[in-house]
Amino acid sequence: MSAKRGKGSAGNKLKMTLGLPVGAVMNCADNSGARNLYIIAVAGAGARLNRLPAAGVGDMVMATVKKGKPELRKKVMPAVVVRQSKPWRRQDGVYLYFEDNAGVIVNPKGEMKGSAITGPVGKEAADLWPVSAPLNYLSSHTLELSEGYRV
Repeated sequence: MSAKRGKGSAGNKLKMTLGLPVGAVMNCADNSGARNLYIIAVAGAGARLNRLPAAGVGDMVMATVKKGKPELRKKVMPAVVVRQSKPWRRQDGVYLYFEDNAGVIVNPKGEMKGSAITGPVGKEAADLWPVSAPLNYLSSHTLELSEGYRV
């Protein structure tokens, strides 16, 4: 099942395990000056009584900066999730997870605020947001992944 995404996305996002609910704190993986991001909303999340909206790799979230430059703090800004530590299954049957949760700050169109990303980027995010994906995205073609491999 695929879901249609926002303005800057480049296609459909396949259904995956969502590992970052509202209230989660993730690292900021770009050089914008933010250290971590606090998720306050998930773009395009459905609703169910008593269920927290959650995000996965490639999802756009609304976040605030909890640690970082003073000019970035206390403002609500969009971000794209590029890594999650909860395992998810790709269409080819491979289970994948990262060692941390991370995102990058973007503008509403999906263009990055910073100029570089530190660490690997999930293929799901790189394919969906090509403007925010440099050459360090992680694809199953560049790295042989076995089940439960920890990046």
